[in-house]
Amino acid sequence: MADLNLPVLDLSQLDAGPESAARFREDLRAATHDVGFFYLTGTGVSAELSERLHRAALDFFALPDEEKLSIEIVKSPHFRGYTRIGGERTQGKVDWREQIDIGPERAAVEGGPAFNRLLGPNLWPKAQPELREVVEEWHAQLSGVSRKLLRAWALALGAEESYFDANFGEPSTLIKIVRYPGAEEPEPQQGVGAHKDSGVLTLLWVEPGKGGLQVERDGSWVDAPPVDGAFVVNIGELLEYATAGYLKATNHRVISPKAPEERISVPFFFNPALDKTLPLIELPADLAADARGVSADPTNPIHSLYGENALKSRLRAHPDVAAIHHPDLARAAG
Repeated sequence: MADLNLPVLDLSQLDAGPESAARFREDLRAATHDVGFFYLTGTGVSAELSERLHRAALDFFALPDEEKLSIEIVKSPHFRGYTRIGGERTQGKVDWREQIDIGPERAAVEGGPAFNRLLGPNLWPKAQPELREVVEEWHAQLSGVSRKLLRAWALALGAEESYFDANFGEPSTLIKIVRYPGAEEPEPQQGVGAHKDSGVLTLLWVEPGKGGLQVERDGSWVDAPPVDGAFVVNIGELLEYATAGYLKATNHRVISPKAPEERISVPFFFNPALDKTLPLIELPADLAADARGVSADPTNPIHSLYGENALKSRLRAHPDVAAIHHPDLARAAG
């Protein structure tokens, strides 16, 4: 692992005694201050569960088009369901991938803030009932890992261990099961364009042996190939905001594989409730001195209220859904 471009952290150190736990927290703080990305091992997520998720993903994408399109995302006002190849955009450019988006299973909400429109039921393929079972198990496991990480971050930043628990509410999660088909073009193609995640925390599972993820470091793109038994973890804009820029949300992208290869990945996004605002963490003086301030991009402002960040992201990624179900918001976003 010495040749990897990202640091490697072992979550099991938190349970190996006070000295190991303190060392993990320091490594976690340093990794997300300097890079914003790292590999995470020792999560307790079994290889058997990862294999079942991988098999379920392959089975879903192998379904006939009519089965996948029966749950197409344009049928959901809540931005749930299947997106065909080329159906999502990053920075206004088409991403070369297909995917299914799965959020918390909740009833739709009428009225209130605009971001309430993100709340609602998922769309599940009738031809593959086992998909829901494995996704729900995956969600439970990764939610536990996420909470453990956030408690470690809180202590590493000089806050109470319960800081994130107290300010998150019922988490807004999103699971994307993604297939990047191989591209024939001689030049590298945009699997997903360069972007920063809009929330707090992302845990990414990548099909073993399949590269393509790149992370921006010191103005250059570096490869982040999968590591057996590890998740790729990164922070989003909201955690950068809550630390006044001490922690760093980092640009990343995915390059499409060369045909006939394909690549499966499953990002898990763990974020606050839509109506929650993360208060600024009062950093210790030595850390506060190294806070860089929040990245300024007038075309992509960071909102402290998570629902506003999430809605902004979904409207831009799926303008077709916005135009069909939320024309008032589409006009405002456009």
